[in-house]
Amino acid sequence: MNLIDIHENKSVSAKQLSTAITSKVIALQILANGLLKEHITNTPAVLICVKGEVIYEDERGNKINLTSGDFKEIEPLVKHWVKGIRDSQLILIK
Repeated sequence: MNLIDIHENKSVSAKQLSTAITSKVIALQILANGLLKEHITNTPAVLICVKGEVIYEDERGNKINLTSGDFKEIEPLVKHWVKGIRDSQLILIK
């Protein structure tokens, strides 16, 4: 999903991205061909691509391409990994 898609055509719009209680906001950098190796989160999370391009994959067979403005809700206890396609800056909220 892309941030643009969740907003109405108004001069100001605020939408909740996730119902997860947030305790951490983490800036990530994944360069082209970089790999955030497989791991599991114990809490719900949201991964937002600020700049660049990555591919999110998980053990359930989901494979999602994220570019600037795209985000993915990450379910707890599902093994997942992220590969850099282009140099990328991301925000992880969990």
